[in-house]
Amino acid sequence: MYNEFTAIIEKDDDWFVAYCAELPGANGQGKTKEECLKSLSEAIVLILEDRRQDSFRAIPSNAFSEMVAIG
Repeated sequence: MYNEFTAIIEKDDDWFVAYCAELPGANGQGKTKEECLKSLSEAIVLILEDRRQDSFRAIPSNAFSEMVAIG
């Protein structure tokens, strides 16, 4: 699935730090902007996977799921 998220990037001394505006808790850092964005991207993937798994645990036994594509 393809999605785009907004990365807010700041320079803090020798480090770049970033967070995702749409996904609280997703943060990244790196010595270069590219490393920082890669770190942020990995954090976004982990958070989305974790939230998806959490939501599946709450599905009632008489319910079913289907994929919905957006974009």
